[in-house]
Amino acid sequence: MKKRLLLGAVAAVLLGSAQAANVPPSASMQIEFELPKLEVADYARPYVAIWVEDSGGKTVRNIALWTGKDTEWLKDIRRWWRKFGRYQGDGIDAYSSATRPAGQYQVQWDAKDGEGNPVTSGDYTLYVEVVREHGGRDLVRQPIQLGQQEFSMSSKAKYEIGSVTLSYKI
Repeated sequence: MKKRLLLGAVAAVLLGSAQAANVPPSASMQIEFELPKLEVADYARPYVAIWVEDSGGKTVRNIALWTGKDTEWLKDIRRWWRKFGRYQGDGIDAYSSATRPAGQYQVQWDAKDGEGNPVTSGDYTLYVEVVREHGGRDLVRQPIQLGQQEFSMSSKAKYEIGSVTLSYKI
């Protein structure tokens, strides 16, 4: 009986350490998406937030934030604001930039957390939230599994954002 318990404990430690392994240092994700040209009377460039959360819903990394000059409107990026912005909005200069016109875009994520450390292998969710003044709001929520396997996937297009394509490379 003691032998079985000992073997079980050793297996749990080994499995735990295997699950906590970091993604390879060379890992990265390319995120491609489109901001469609909308034929509306009062078009404003959209605010865009792209970030990653862990399986517990904690923000791991803010990848991009495209906003106007007036940060008062950041709260309109609702999901991002509720999860991160209202609590830690002071450091947004590190990853924010100006809004962009309609077109195709790519951003890179180096598979590191906000501290610059490689993330551990496991389940995450990538979010892309797009909000336009006098317009709509779309949220793409894409579950991803990071580890030793490369993958590519695409989401369906929505009104304020075209399809989002992810390409994870090691």
